Amino acid sequence: MTFFLATPRGSWEELRSEQQCQDAASVNAGVQLPSWVPSHPSCSIIGCSAWKPLSSLWKAAPGVASWSCGWRRKRQPLLRLSVASLCPEEGETLHAPCRLEEMEGQVIGGMLRLFHSRLPRLRAGSLQDNPRDPVKEPERPQEHCLPTFAGGQHFFEYLLVVSLKKKSSGPDYEPTITYQFPKRENLLRGQQEEEERLLGAIPLFCFPDGNEWASLTEYPRETFSFVLTNVDGSRKIGYCRRLLPTGRGPRLPKVYCIISCIGCFGLFSKILDEVEKRDQISMAVIYPFMQGLREAAFPAPGKTVTLKSFIPDSGTEFISLTRPLDSHLEHVDFRSLLTCLSVEQILQIFASAVLERRIIFLAEGLSTLSQCIHAAAALLYPFSWAHTYIPVVPERLLDTVCCPTPFMVGVQMRFQQQVMESPMEEVLLVNLCEGTFLMSVGDEKEILPPKLQDDILDSLGQTTHEPWTSEQLNEHVSGPFVQFFVKTVGHYASYIKREANGQGHFQERAFYKALNSKAIRRFVKKFVKTQLFSLFIQEAEKSQTPSAGYFQRKILEYEEQKKHKKSREKTVK
Repeated sequence: MTFFLATPRGSWEELRSEQQCQDAASVNAGVQLPSWVPSHPSCSIIGCSAWKPLSSLWKAAPGVASWSCGWRRKRQPLLRLSVASLCPEEGETLHAPCRLEEMEGQVIGGMLRLFHSRLPRLRAGSLQDNPRDPVKEPERPQEHCLPTFAGGQHFFEYLLVVSLKKKSSGPDYEPTITYQFPKRENLLRGQQEEEERLLGAIPLFCFPDGNEWASLTEYPRETFSFVLTNVDGSRKIGYCRRLLPTGRGPRLPKVYCIISCIGCFGLFSKILDEVEKRDQISMAVIYPFMQGLREAAFPAPGKTVTLKSFIPDSGTEFISLTRPLDSHLEHVDFRSLLTCLSVEQILQIFASAVLERRIIFLAEGLSTLSQCIHAAAALLYPFSWAHTYIPVVPERLLDTVCCPTPFMVGVQMRFQQQVMESPMEEVLLVNLCEGTFLMSVGDEKEILPPKLQDDILDSLGQTTHEPWTSEQLNEHVSGPFVQFFVKTVGHYASYIKREANGQGHFQERAFYKALNSKAIRRFVKKFVKTQLFSLFIQEAEKSQTPSAGYFQRKILEYEEQKKHKKSREKTVK
Protein backbone atom coordinates (compact mmCIF):
# COMPACT_ATOMS: atom_id res chain seq x y z
CA MET A 1 0.00 0.00 0.00
CA THR A 2 1.21 3.46 -0.82
CA PHE A 3 -0.58 6.61 0.19
CA PHE A 4 0.25 10.25 -0.25
CA LEU A 5 -0.82 13.52 1.28
CA ALA A 6 0.22 16.85 -0.17
CA THR A 7 -1.05 20.00 1.53
CA PRO A 8 -0.06 23.61 2.08
CA ARG A 9 2.64 23.87 4.75
CA GLY A 10 1.35 23.05 8.19
CA SER A 11 -2.02 21.48 7.42
CA TRP A 12 -0.61 17.96 7.84
CA GLU A 13 0.94 18.75 11.21
CA GLU A 14 -2.21 18.24 13.33
CA LEU A 15 -2.95 14.86 11.81
CA ARG A 16 0.68 13.81 12.11
CA SER A 17 0.78 14.93 15.73
CA GLU A 18 -2.40 13.09 16.69
CA GLN A 19 -1.08 9.85 15.21
CA GLN A 20 2.41 10.45 16.61
CA CYS A 21 3.73 9.57 13.18
CA GLN A 22 7.50 9.44 13.21
CA ASP A 23 7.99 8.89 9.48
CA ALA A 24 10.13 11.78 8.30
CA ALA A 25 8.38 11.75 4.94
CA SER A 26 5.00 12.41 6.53
CA VAL A 27 5.64 15.90 7.87
CA ASN A 28 4.93 17.94 4.82
CA ALA A 29 4.84 16.24 1.48
CA GLY A 30 3.58 12.71 1.92
CA VAL A 31 3.71 9.33 3.56
CA GLN A 32 4.92 6.06 2.14
CA LEU A 33 4.71 2.77 3.95
CA PRO A 34 7.72 0.43 3.98
CA SER A 35 9.10 0.12 0.46
CA TRP A 36 8.77 -3.66 0.60
CA VAL A 37 5.00 -3.50 1.04
CA PRO A 38 4.02 -2.29 -2.45
CA SER A 39 6.52 -4.64 -4.06
CA HIS A 40 4.40 -7.66 -3.19
CA PRO A 41 2.81 -9.21 -6.34
CA SER A 42 -0.69 -8.73 -4.95
CA CYS A 43 -0.20 -5.03 -4.29
CA SER A 44 -0.94 -2.06 -6.49
CA ILE A 45 0.98 1.19 -6.62
CA ILE A 46 -1.25 4.21 -6.95
CA GLY A 47 -0.26 6.47 -9.80
CA CYS A 48 -1.67 9.50 -11.56
CA SER A 49 -2.10 7.86 -14.94
CA ALA A 50 -5.88 8.08 -14.91
CA TRP A 51 -8.61 10.08 -13.21
CA LYS A 52 -11.90 8.52 -12.17
CA PRO A 53 -14.99 9.95 -10.50
CA LEU A 54 -14.89 9.40 -6.77
CA SER A 55 -18.21 7.58 -6.69
CA SER A 56 -17.16 4.99 -9.28
CA LEU A 57 -13.87 4.44 -7.45
CA TRP A 58 -15.66 3.69 -4.20
CA LYS A 59 -18.06 1.28 -5.94
CA ALA A 60 -15.22 -0.48 -7.75
CA ALA A 61 -13.03 -0.90 -4.72
CA PRO A 62 -14.46 -0.59 -1.21
CA GLY A 63 -11.82 0.57 1.21
CA VAL A 64 -10.17 2.93 -1.25
CA ALA A 65 -10.21 6.62 -0.39
CA SER A 66 -9.20 9.16 -2.97
CA TRP A 67 -9.47 12.93 -2.80
CA SER A 68 -7.92 15.73 -4.77
CA CYS A 69 -8.39 19.46 -4.86
CA GLY A 70 -7.04 20.65 -8.18
CA TRP A 71 -4.59 23.53 -8.05
CA ARG A 72 -4.72 27.17 -7.01
CA ARG A 73 -3.26 29.83 -9.20
CA LYS A 74 0.55 29.60 -9.37
CA ARG A 75 0.06 25.81 -9.12
CA GLN A 76 -0.10 25.61 -5.32
CA PRO A 77 -1.69 22.28 -4.28
CA LEU A 78 -4.57 22.45 -1.83
CA LEU A 79 -5.05 18.85 -0.89
CA ARG A 80 -4.33 15.57 -2.57
CA LEU A 81 -4.99 12.37 -0.73
CA SER A 82 -5.03 8.85 -2.09
CA VAL A 83 -5.23 5.60 -0.19
CA ALA A 84 -5.42 2.20 -1.79
CA SER A 85 -6.12 -1.31 -0.64
CA LEU A 86 -3.09 -3.52 -0.29
CA CYS A 87 -4.65 -6.44 -2.08
CA PRO A 88 -6.99 -5.55 -4.95
CA GLU A 89 -8.69 -8.34 -6.78
CA GLU A 90 -6.53 -10.21 -9.26
CA GLY A 91 -6.19 -8.27 -12.50
CA GLU A 92 -7.65 -5.11 -10.95
CA THR A 93 -5.68 -1.88 -11.15
CA LEU A 94 -6.70 1.14 -9.15
CA HIS A 95 -5.91 4.66 -10.27
CA ALA A 96 -5.96 7.72 -8.07
CA PRO A 97 -6.35 10.46 -7.21
CA CYS A 98 -9.61 11.64 -8.77
CA ARG A 99 -10.03 15.28 -9.69
CA LEU A 100 -12.52 17.33 -7.70
CA GLU A 101 -13.31 21.00 -7.49
CA GLU A 102 -11.38 23.20 -5.07
CA MET A 103 -12.26 22.46 -1.46
CA GLU A 104 -11.55 24.47 1.64
CA GLY A 105 -12.59 24.91 5.26
CA GLN A 106 -15.10 22.39 6.54
CA VAL A 107 -14.81 20.12 3.51
CA ILE A 108 -11.08 19.62 3.96
CA GLY A 109 -11.57 19.24 7.70
CA GLY A 110 -14.14 16.54 7.15
CA MET A 111 -11.89 14.69 4.75
CA LEU A 112 -8.99 14.84 7.21
CA ARG A 113 -11.25 13.50 9.98
CA LEU A 114 -12.31 10.62 7.73
CA PHE A 115 -8.68 9.91 6.90
CA HIS A 116 -7.83 10.21 10.60
CA SER A 117 -10.30 7.46 11.46
CA ARG A 118 -8.72 5.13 8.91
CA LEU A 119 -5.06 5.90 9.58
CA PRO A 120 -4.40 3.42 12.42
CA ARG A 121 -5.66 0.62 10.21
CA LEU A 122 -3.50 1.78 7.31
CA ARG A 123 -0.34 2.08 9.35
CA ALA A 124 -0.81 -1.45 10.66
CA GLY A 125 0.38 -2.64 7.26
CA SER A 126 -2.73 -4.01 5.57
CA LEU A 127 -6.41 -3.57 4.98
CA GLN A 128 -8.73 -6.44 5.64
CA ASP A 129 -11.05 -7.67 2.94
CA ASN A 130 -14.03 -6.43 4.91
CA PRO A 131 -13.46 -2.84 6.05
CA ARG A 132 -16.02 -3.31 8.84
CA ASP A 133 -14.01 -6.11 10.49
CA PRO A 134 -11.97 -5.11 13.52
CA VAL A 135 -8.30 -4.65 12.84
CA LYS A 136 -5.67 -5.98 15.20
CA GLU A 137 -2.51 -4.00 15.70
CA PRO A 138 0.53 -6.15 14.87
CA GLU A 139 2.96 -6.85 17.66
CA ARG A 140 5.88 -4.45 17.53
CA PRO A 141 9.30 -6.01 16.94
CA GLN A 142 11.60 -6.06 19.92
CA GLU A 143 14.72 -5.56 17.79
CA HIS A 144 15.26 -1.99 16.66
CA CYS A 145 17.44 -0.81 13.82
CA LEU A 146 20.69 0.53 15.22
CA PRO A 147 21.55 4.17 14.48
CA THR A 148 23.42 4.69 11.24
CA PHE A 149 27.10 5.63 11.31
CA ALA A 150 27.59 4.84 15.03
CA GLY A 151 30.65 2.85 15.99
CA GLY A 152 30.26 -0.37 17.97
CA GLN A 153 27.15 -1.73 16.28
CA HIS A 154 26.83 -4.91 14.20
CA PHE A 155 27.97 -4.85 10.59
CA PHE A 156 24.88 -6.43 9.05
CA GLU A 157 21.53 -8.11 9.62
CA TYR A 158 21.48 -10.68 6.81
CA LEU A 159 23.61 -12.15 4.07
CA LEU A 160 21.42 -13.51 1.29
CA VAL A 161 21.96 -15.28 -2.02
CA VAL A 162 19.21 -14.54 -4.53
CA SER A 163 18.95 -16.81 -7.57
CA LEU A 164 16.63 -16.99 -10.56
CA LYS A 165 14.17 -19.90 -10.54
CA LYS A 166 11.94 -20.73 -13.48
CA LYS A 167 8.24 -20.22 -12.90
CA SER A 168 5.99 -23.25 -13.00
CA SER A 169 4.19 -21.79 -16.01
CA GLY A 170 5.64 -19.70 -18.82
CA PRO A 171 9.22 -18.87 -19.83
CA ASP A 172 9.84 -16.24 -17.12
CA TYR A 173 12.05 -16.55 -14.07
CA GLU A 174 11.41 -15.42 -10.52
CA PRO A 175 14.15 -14.23 -8.14
CA THR A 176 14.22 -16.36 -5.00
CA ILE A 177 16.31 -16.39 -1.83
CA THR A 178 18.38 -19.60 -1.89
CA TYR A 179 20.69 -18.88 1.06
CA GLN A 180 20.18 -16.89 4.24
CA PHE A 181 22.50 -16.12 7.14
CA PRO A 182 21.63 -15.95 9.94
CA LYS A 183 18.45 -17.97 10.21
CA ARG A 184 16.36 -16.36 12.93
CA GLU A 185 14.32 -18.60 15.21
CA ASN A 186 11.92 -18.08 18.11
CA LEU A 187 10.79 -14.71 16.82
CA LEU A 188 7.71 -13.02 18.18
CA ARG A 189 4.75 -12.78 15.83
CA GLY A 190 5.43 -9.14 14.98
CA GLN A 191 9.13 -9.83 14.39
CA GLN A 192 8.32 -12.77 12.14
CA GLU A 193 5.90 -10.73 10.05
CA GLU A 194 8.47 -7.94 9.76
CA GLU A 195 11.13 -10.42 8.59
CA GLU A 196 8.77 -12.01 6.06
CA ARG A 197 7.91 -8.61 4.56
CA LEU A 198 11.56 -7.66 4.36
CA LEU A 199 12.75 -10.93 2.84
CA GLY A 200 9.79 -10.97 0.48
CA ALA A 201 10.81 -7.63 -1.03
CA ILE A 202 14.57 -8.09 -1.37
CA PRO A 203 14.57 -10.42 -4.43
CA LEU A 204 12.64 -7.81 -6.42
CA PHE A 205 15.38 -5.21 -5.81
CA CYS A 206 18.19 -7.68 -6.52
CA PHE A 207 16.73 -8.27 -10.01
CA PRO A 208 14.95 -4.99 -10.84
CA ASP A 209 15.26 -5.68 -14.57
CA GLY A 210 12.15 -7.86 -14.76
CA ASN A 211 11.62 -11.60 -15.14
CA GLU A 212 12.76 -12.23 -18.73
CA TRP A 213 16.16 -13.89 -18.55
CA ALA A 214 18.21 -16.34 -20.60
CA SER A 215 21.23 -18.43 -19.61
CA LEU A 216 24.54 -16.67 -20.26
CA THR A 217 28.19 -17.60 -20.65
CA GLU A 218 29.46 -14.09 -19.93
CA TYR A 219 28.08 -11.39 -17.66
CA PRO A 220 29.84 -8.27 -16.32
CA ARG A 221 29.99 -8.21 -12.53
CA GLU A 222 27.91 -5.40 -10.99
CA THR A 223 27.99 -3.92 -7.50
CA PHE A 224 25.03 -1.77 -6.54
CA SER A 225 22.76 -0.96 -3.62
CA PHE A 226 19.12 -0.29 -2.79
CA VAL A 227 17.29 1.29 0.12
CA LEU A 228 14.20 0.11 1.99
CA THR A 229 12.44 2.76 4.09
CA ASN A 230 10.41 1.72 7.12
CA VAL A 231 7.29 3.38 8.52
CA ASP A 232 9.32 5.17 11.22
CA GLY A 233 11.70 6.64 8.62
CA SER A 234 14.57 4.26 9.41
CA ARG A 235 16.32 2.76 6.41
CA LYS A 236 17.88 -0.57 5.59
CA ILE A 237 20.47 -0.71 2.81
CA GLY A 238 20.97 -3.69 0.54
CA TYR A 239 24.54 -4.04 -0.81
CA CYS A 240 24.49 -6.28 -3.87
CA ARG A 241 27.03 -8.09 -6.05
CA ARG A 242 25.51 -9.62 -9.18
CA LEU A 243 27.57 -12.10 -11.22
CA LEU A 244 27.58 -15.46 -12.95
CA PRO A 245 28.18 -18.39 -10.60
CA THR A 246 31.28 -20.49 -11.17
CA GLY A 247 30.86 -23.32 -13.66
CA ARG A 248 30.86 -24.14 -17.34
CA GLY A 249 28.27 -23.57 -20.01
CA PRO A 250 25.33 -21.15 -20.01
CA ARG A 251 23.98 -20.23 -16.58
CA LEU A 252 21.90 -17.58 -14.87
CA PRO A 253 23.34 -14.78 -12.73
CA LYS A 254 22.88 -14.69 -8.97
CA VAL A 255 23.17 -11.94 -6.36
CA TYR A 256 24.94 -11.76 -3.03
CA CYS A 257 23.04 -9.27 -0.90
CA ILE A 258 24.07 -7.91 2.50
CA ILE A 259 21.32 -6.11 4.45
CA SER A 260 22.53 -3.51 6.93
CA CYS A 261 21.41 -0.35 8.72
CA ILE A 262 24.84 1.16 8.04
CA GLY A 263 25.70 3.34 5.07
CA CYS A 264 29.30 2.55 4.02
CA PHE A 265 29.43 1.47 0.39
CA GLY A 266 33.20 1.08 0.03
CA LEU A 267 33.54 -1.08 3.14
CA PHE A 268 30.69 -3.39 2.15
CA SER A 269 32.09 -3.71 -1.38
CA LYS A 270 35.23 -5.16 0.20
CA ILE A 271 33.13 -7.54 2.29
CA LEU A 272 31.35 -8.69 -0.89
CA ASP A 273 34.78 -9.34 -2.45
CA GLU A 274 35.57 -11.69 0.43
CA VAL A 275 32.20 -13.43 0.18
CA GLU A 276 32.63 -13.93 -3.57
CA LYS A 277 36.15 -15.34 -3.09
CA ARG A 278 34.90 -17.88 -0.59
CA ASP A 279 31.90 -18.88 -2.69
CA GLN A 280 34.29 -19.95 -5.48
CA ILE A 281 35.60 -22.56 -3.05
CA SER A 282 32.39 -23.58 -1.28
CA MET A 283 29.32 -21.97 0.26
CA ALA A 284 30.34 -23.67 3.50
CA VAL A 285 33.41 -21.41 3.74
CA ILE A 286 31.22 -18.30 3.78
CA TYR A 287 29.58 -19.13 7.10
CA PRO A 288 32.62 -18.83 9.43
CA PHE A 289 33.70 -15.57 7.77
CA MET A 290 30.26 -13.96 8.12
CA GLN A 291 29.90 -15.27 11.68
CA GLY A 292 33.18 -13.62 12.60
CA LEU A 293 32.02 -10.41 10.93
CA ARG A 294 28.72 -10.52 12.79
CA GLU A 295 30.48 -10.87 16.13
CA ALA A 296 32.84 -7.98 15.40
CA ALA A 297 31.89 -4.43 16.40
CA PHE A 298 31.53 -1.90 13.59
CA PRO A 299 34.52 0.45 13.87
CA ALA A 300 34.29 4.14 14.73
CA PRO A 301 35.27 6.63 11.99
CA GLY A 302 38.94 6.30 11.07
CA LYS A 303 39.32 3.00 12.95
CA THR A 304 40.03 -0.51 11.64
CA VAL A 305 38.66 -3.91 12.58
CA THR A 306 40.74 -6.99 11.71
CA LEU A 307 39.11 -10.37 11.11
CA LYS A 308 40.84 -13.72 11.24
CA SER A 309 39.56 -16.17 8.63
CA PHE A 310 40.65 -19.64 7.51
CA ILE A 311 40.45 -20.61 3.83
CA PRO A 312 41.16 -24.23 2.72
CA ASP A 313 44.44 -24.58 0.76
CA SER A 314 45.35 -21.00 1.63
CA GLY A 315 45.55 -21.06 5.39
CA THR A 316 44.64 -18.29 7.83
CA GLU A 317 44.05 -14.80 6.47
CA PHE A 318 43.76 -11.50 8.28
CA ILE A 319 41.26 -9.11 6.72
CA SER A 320 41.37 -5.43 7.67
CA LEU A 321 38.25 -3.31 7.25
CA THR A 322 38.88 0.41 7.72
CA ARG A 323 36.18 3.02 8.07
CA PRO A 324 36.80 6.47 6.53
CA LEU A 325 37.66 9.22 8.99
CA ASP A 326 34.96 11.51 7.58
CA SER A 327 31.89 9.37 8.15
CA HIS A 328 29.36 11.63 6.40
CA LEU A 329 30.81 10.62 3.01
CA GLU A 330 31.52 6.95 3.64
CA HIS A 331 28.47 5.74 1.70
CA VAL A 332 29.26 7.61 -1.51
CA ASP A 333 31.73 7.86 -4.40
CA PHE A 334 31.43 10.93 -6.63
CA ARG A 335 33.50 9.53 -9.53
CA SER A 336 30.52 8.09 -11.43
CA LEU A 337 28.53 11.33 -11.13
CA LEU A 338 31.49 13.41 -12.36
CA THR A 339 32.10 10.97 -15.21
CA CYS A 340 28.49 11.07 -16.42
CA LEU A 341 27.65 14.77 -15.99
CA SER A 342 29.24 18.19 -16.18
CA VAL A 343 29.66 20.28 -13.03
CA GLU A 344 26.98 22.67 -14.36
CA GLN A 345 24.50 19.79 -14.63
CA ILE A 346 25.40 18.52 -11.15
CA LEU A 347 24.70 21.99 -9.80
CA GLN A 348 21.26 22.03 -11.45
CA ILE A 349 20.45 18.63 -9.94
CA PHE A 350 21.51 19.97 -6.54
CA ALA A 351 19.27 23.02 -7.00
CA SER A 352 16.29 20.80 -7.85
CA ALA A 353 16.94 18.56 -4.85
CA VAL A 354 17.23 21.53 -2.49
CA LEU A 355 13.68 22.58 -3.44
CA GLU A 356 12.51 18.95 -3.12
CA ARG A 357 11.46 18.39 -6.70
CA ARG A 358 10.99 15.12 -8.54
CA ILE A 359 14.26 13.76 -10.01
CA ILE A 360 14.71 10.65 -12.17
CA PHE A 361 18.09 9.23 -13.20
CA LEU A 362 18.39 6.93 -16.24
CA ALA A 363 21.37 4.60 -16.82
CA GLU A 364 22.20 1.20 -18.28
CA GLY A 365 24.25 -0.24 -15.44
CA LEU A 366 22.96 -0.84 -11.94
CA SER A 367 26.30 0.24 -10.47
CA THR A 368 26.26 3.60 -12.26
CA LEU A 369 22.64 4.20 -11.33
CA SER A 370 22.97 3.53 -7.61
CA GLN A 371 26.31 5.34 -7.23
CA CYS A 372 25.03 8.48 -8.99
CA ILE A 373 21.79 8.74 -7.01
CA HIS A 374 23.64 8.20 -3.70
CA ALA A 375 26.11 10.91 -4.73
CA ALA A 376 23.30 13.35 -5.62
CA ALA A 377 21.62 12.79 -2.24
CA ALA A 378 24.96 13.22 -0.42
CA LEU A 379 25.31 16.75 -1.85
CA LEU A 380 22.49 17.80 0.50
CA TYR A 381 24.56 17.24 3.65
CA PRO A 382 23.91 18.24 6.46
CA PHE A 383 20.30 17.84 5.35
CA SER A 384 18.73 14.47 4.56
CA TRP A 385 16.37 13.56 1.74
CA ALA A 386 13.29 12.23 3.55
CA HIS A 387 10.97 11.64 0.61
CA THR A 388 10.66 8.65 -1.73
CA TYR A 389 14.19 7.42 -2.44
CA ILE A 390 14.77 4.37 -4.65
CA PRO A 391 18.28 4.08 -6.19
CA VAL A 392 17.11 1.37 -8.62
CA VAL A 393 13.36 1.13 -9.29
CA PRO A 394 12.18 -2.42 -10.08
CA GLU A 395 10.08 -2.77 -13.24
CA ARG A 396 7.02 -3.57 -11.16
CA LEU A 397 7.26 -0.22 -9.34
CA LEU A 398 7.75 2.09 -12.31
CA ASP A 399 4.46 3.83 -11.51
CA THR A 400 6.44 5.58 -8.76
CA VAL A 401 7.37 8.23 -11.35
CA CYS A 402 3.69 9.30 -11.41
CA CYS A 403 3.64 10.18 -7.70
CA PRO A 404 2.64 13.78 -6.94
CA THR A 405 5.11 14.02 -4.04
CA PRO A 406 8.88 14.63 -4.23
CA PHE A 407 11.07 11.67 -5.15
CA MET A 408 14.60 10.80 -6.19
CA VAL A 409 14.73 7.54 -8.13
CA GLY A 410 16.92 5.63 -10.55
CA VAL A 411 15.50 3.77 -13.56
CA GLN A 412 17.30 1.47 -15.99
CA MET A 413 17.60 2.76 -19.55
CA ARG A 414 15.56 -0.13 -20.93
CA PHE A 415 12.48 1.46 -19.32
CA GLN A 416 13.11 4.94 -20.75
CA GLN A 417 10.17 4.88 -23.15
CA GLN A 418 7.79 3.69 -20.44
CA VAL A 419 8.95 6.50 -18.16
CA MET A 420 8.69 9.14 -20.89
CA GLU A 421 5.10 8.12 -21.62
CA SER A 422 4.07 8.31 -17.94
CA PRO A 423 2.09 11.37 -16.79
CA MET A 424 4.60 13.44 -14.82
CA GLU A 425 4.61 17.04 -13.62
CA GLU A 426 7.67 19.23 -13.06
CA VAL A 427 10.30 16.50 -13.18
CA LEU A 428 14.03 16.59 -13.90
CA LEU A 429 14.85 13.54 -16.04
CA VAL A 430 18.60 12.90 -16.24
CA ASN A 431 20.15 10.65 -18.88
CA LEU A 432 23.43 9.49 -17.31
CA CYS A 433 24.49 7.57 -20.43
CA GLU A 434 24.50 10.65 -22.67
CA GLY A 435 24.97 13.32 -20.03
CA THR A 436 21.76 15.19 -20.93
CA PHE A 437 18.49 16.35 -19.39
CA LEU A 438 15.55 14.79 -21.23
CA MET A 439 13.02 16.79 -19.22
CA SER A 440 13.35 19.76 -16.88
CA VAL A 441 11.28 22.51 -15.28
CA GLY A 442 13.41 25.15 -16.99
CA ASP A 443 14.40 27.34 -14.03
CA GLU A 444 17.10 25.13 -12.53
CA LYS A 445 19.85 27.68 -13.29
CA GLU A 446 17.98 30.45 -11.45
CA ILE A 447 17.24 28.65 -8.17
CA LEU A 448 20.53 29.29 -6.36
CA PRO A 449 22.01 32.73 -5.58
CA PRO A 450 24.29 33.64 -8.54
CA LYS A 451 27.38 34.50 -6.47
CA LEU A 452 27.23 31.26 -4.47
CA GLN A 453 26.53 29.31 -7.64
CA ASP A 454 29.71 30.72 -9.21
CA ASP A 455 31.70 29.83 -6.08
CA ILE A 456 30.63 26.17 -6.38
CA LEU A 457 31.41 26.05 -10.11
CA ASP A 458 34.86 27.55 -9.56
CA SER A 459 35.69 24.96 -6.89
CA LEU A 460 34.36 21.99 -8.86
CA GLY A 461 36.11 23.14 -12.03
CA GLN A 462 39.41 22.05 -10.48
CA THR A 463 38.16 18.49 -9.86
CA THR A 464 39.41 16.80 -13.04
CA HIS A 465 42.97 18.16 -12.86
CA GLU A 466 44.22 16.25 -9.82
CA PRO A 467 44.88 12.48 -9.33
CA TRP A 468 43.01 12.22 -6.04
CA THR A 469 42.08 9.17 -4.01
CA SER A 470 38.40 8.40 -3.60
CA GLU A 471 38.29 10.04 -0.15
CA GLN A 472 40.11 13.16 -1.38
CA LEU A 473 37.77 13.46 -4.35
CA ASN A 474 34.69 13.06 -2.15
CA GLU A 475 35.89 15.81 0.18
CA HIS A 476 36.74 18.11 -2.72
CA VAL A 477 33.30 17.68 -4.35
CA SER A 478 31.27 17.82 -1.14
CA GLY A 479 33.17 20.77 0.35
CA PRO A 480 31.72 23.56 -1.86
CA PHE A 481 28.16 22.37 -1.24
CA VAL A 482 28.71 22.24 2.53
CA GLN A 483 30.13 25.75 2.28
CA PHE A 484 27.01 26.83 0.38
CA PHE A 485 24.83 25.80 3.33
CA VAL A 486 27.25 27.39 5.81
CA LYS A 487 26.86 30.74 4.04
CA THR A 488 23.08 30.52 3.60
CA VAL A 489 21.81 28.91 6.83
CA GLY A 490 24.89 28.51 9.04
CA HIS A 491 23.58 31.18 11.44
CA TYR A 492 20.51 29.06 12.37
CA ALA A 493 21.61 28.38 15.98
CA SER A 494 21.49 32.11 16.84
CA TYR A 495 17.78 32.19 15.98
CA ILE A 496 16.60 29.33 18.16
CA LYS A 497 15.16 30.94 21.30
CA ARG A 498 14.89 28.65 24.30
CA GLU A 499 12.42 28.50 27.16
CA ALA A 500 13.41 27.81 30.76
CA ASN A 501 12.87 24.07 30.20
CA GLY A 502 15.34 24.08 27.31
CA GLN A 503 12.75 23.68 24.52
CA GLY A 504 13.80 25.71 21.51
CA HIS A 505 11.68 27.74 19.09
CA PHE A 506 13.04 28.74 15.72
CA GLN A 507 12.55 32.42 14.77
CA GLU A 508 12.05 31.95 11.05
CA ARG A 509 11.35 35.54 9.99
CA ALA A 510 14.25 37.04 11.96
CA PHE A 511 16.49 34.23 10.62
CA TYR A 512 16.17 35.07 6.94
CA LYS A 513 15.91 38.83 7.52
CA ALA A 514 19.38 38.69 9.10
CA LEU A 515 20.85 37.99 5.65
CA ASN A 516 22.27 41.06 3.91
CA SER A 517 22.21 39.69 0.35
CA LYS A 518 18.80 39.95 -1.33
CA ALA A 519 19.55 36.98 -3.59
CA ILE A 520 20.48 34.75 -0.64
CA ARG A 521 17.48 35.97 1.35
CA ARG A 522 15.17 35.15 -1.55
CA PHE A 523 16.57 31.60 -1.75
CA VAL A 524 16.47 31.01 2.03
CA LYS A 525 12.81 32.12 2.25
CA LYS A 526 11.99 29.22 -0.09
CA PHE A 527 14.38 26.76 1.50
CA VAL A 528 13.01 27.19 5.04
CA LYS A 529 9.65 25.89 3.75
CA THR A 530 11.13 22.56 2.67
CA GLN A 531 11.07 19.38 4.66
CA LEU A 532 14.86 19.18 4.40
CA PHE A 533 15.17 22.30 6.54
CA SER A 534 12.14 21.58 8.77
CA LEU A 535 13.53 18.24 9.96
CA PHE A 536 16.96 19.74 10.52
CA ILE A 537 15.54 22.58 12.62
CA GLN A 538 13.28 20.25 14.60
CA GLU A 539 16.37 18.32 15.72
CA ALA A 540 18.20 21.57 16.50
CA GLU A 541 15.25 22.78 18.62
CA LYS A 542 15.38 19.59 20.69
CA SER A 543 19.15 19.76 21.24
CA GLN A 544 20.24 22.34 23.81
CA THR A 545 23.79 22.44 22.45
CA PRO A 546 24.78 22.54 18.76
CA SER A 547 26.04 19.29 17.30
CA ALA A 548 29.83 18.96 17.29
CA GLY A 549 29.78 17.36 13.84
CA TYR A 550 31.44 18.24 10.56
CA PHE A 551 28.90 20.91 9.60
CA GLN A 552 29.24 22.72 12.91
CA ARG A 553 33.05 22.72 12.54
CA LYS A 554 32.70 24.33 9.11
CA ILE A 555 30.35 26.98 10.56
CA LEU A 556 32.90 27.86 13.27
CA GLU A 557 35.71 28.02 10.70
CA TYR A 558 33.64 30.35 8.52
CA GLU A 559 32.82 32.63 11.46
CA GLU A 560 36.52 32.80 12.38
CA GLN A 561 37.37 33.74 8.79
CA LYS A 562 34.80 36.55 8.88
CA LYS A 563 36.25 37.86 12.16
CA HIS A 564 39.78 37.88 10.74
CA LYS A 565 38.55 39.61 7.60
CA LYS A 566 36.86 42.36 9.63
CA SER A 567 39.95 42.72 11.78
CA ARG A 568 42.16 43.19 8.70
CA GLU A 569 39.75 45.73 7.23
CA LYS A 570 39.85 47.79 10.44
CA THR A 571 43.65 47.64 10.44
CA VAL A 572 43.80 48.90 6.84
CA LYS A 573 41.50 51.82 7.68
